[in-house]
Amino acid sequence: MRHTFSESLEFSLGVGKNFTSVYNTRMEIKNTVGNNNPHKNKVRRIFAHSHSIFFALFLIGVTLDLIFKVTIFANSVAAPVGFFLLVFGTFLIFWAEKTPHNFKDGINKHSFHTGPYRYTRNPTHWGLFLLVLGFGLMVNAFFVVLTTLISFFIEKFIFQDKAEKILEAKYGAHYLEYKKMVKF
Repeated sequence: MRHTFSESLEFSLGVGKNFTSVYNTRMEIKNTVGNNNPHKNKVRRIFAHSHSIFFALFLIGVTLDLIFKVTIFANSVAAPVGFFLLVFGTFLIFWAEKTPHNFKDGINKHSFHTGPYRYTRNPTHWGLFLLVLGFGLMVNAFFVVLTTLISFFIEKFIFQDKAEKILEAKYGAHYLEYKKMVKF
């Protein structure tokens, strides 16, 4: 008698026919425990929308550059600067994503003041901006640089203001003190 892969897996894990129900129960518990913070999901949703607009405008810029072929510089003087910005922006994004926020010991203004968050409240935003701007300079693409600047201001003045209001409501005075310490 031949067994399917899932039957073999169930047998090897020792859970028999209850494997699926055990898995589903664990996922329900994980989803229930992980979604008890409504502010966290709102902030992530706001940044997901802002990054989607950033990406859409980047694609529009690339398309316009392919159609119209407008350049910024006559020679490739900006390519090394663009490459540096691209690498630095990538580093900043990874650093921001790897910086842990430990709120288990209580929240104070220094809870937010770790990693790149010591220098800017929005290191991922700045990293994305520098990365795409660097790409535009490196390939000498006028419309990519233009749409990157437009994206930056849309994200800065629309989406980040919404996210910061949610964070202020969630963390209160501690976040307001952090905002006074880190200006941008």
